Amino acid sequence: MVRRMSADAKNEGGGAPAKETHFGFRTVAEEAKAGLVHEVFEHVASRYDLMNDLMSGGLHRAWKQSMIDWLNPPRKARPFHLIDVAGGTGDIAFRFLERAGENAQVTVCDINRHMLGVGRGRAEAKQFEGRIEFACGDAETLPFPDRAFDAYTIAFGIRNVTHIDRALKDAYRVLKPGGRFLCLEFSRVTLPGIDDIYDAYSFAAIPRMGEWVTGDGAPYQYLVESIRRFPDQETFKRMIEEAGFGRVSYRNLTGGVAAIHSGWRL
Repeated sequence: MVRRMSADAKNEGGGAPAKETHFGFRTVAEEAKAGLVHEVFEHVASRYDLMNDLMSGGLHRAWKQSMIDWLNPPRKARPFHLIDVAGGTGDIAFRFLERAGENAQVTVCDINRHMLGVGRGRAEAKQFEGRIEFACGDAETLPFPDRAFDAYTIAFGIRNVTHIDRALKDAYRVLKPGGRFLCLEFSRVTLPGIDDIYDAYSFAAIPRMGEWVTGDGAPYQYLVESIRRFPDQETFKRMIEEAGFGRVSYRNLTGGVAAIHSGWRL
């Protein structure tokens, strides 16, 4: 169990106070968050996509397709290289390859090896050899050179990184000039009355579903809490602009339950 250290404990030995961040509704040391998130996704990896179906009533599939539609990858023969970050199970990558031309390829990068293992197994079944690769890496410090990719996608992953601003700047770094950034994430409900219903459903039903499917509701309690801590649409739009992207815009999905943000490396 993670507990908050006292001010005296944090200053023990005369060092500077440890920096803190949030893990759901809890406050934890910054250096602890990545490990805690890793444990969450290690635990749910094998049933991650099933739980997405249950939590969203299948809507996550339509939302992901909307992101691919907005990306509109080329169907002709020119090379096009996508990096999909925090997409270990391959859900976005497979949709992209099914839509794009035969010279398109995708690199899936995820910090969690268990999620990547699920994705590799699915890729073999779909026979995407030669068009997809899987790499273990941190969204804040991607293990790729500058200007390496034509597009960058991240779906339901950026809210789990410790420093969102650093992840956005690294997204900018690895994109080619003219490259596209797209982020699909749970967001702030914009329809009056729906927000109360959504909150009641999220906190009461989703952890129970998680316990029923995986045997442990705690990871899904964290996921619900992390959604509430994520910036609203306009705040996140400004963060993307501050990372250097231009022509930033967003589209609300299902009354703001989720949103897709788009930006360009100009």
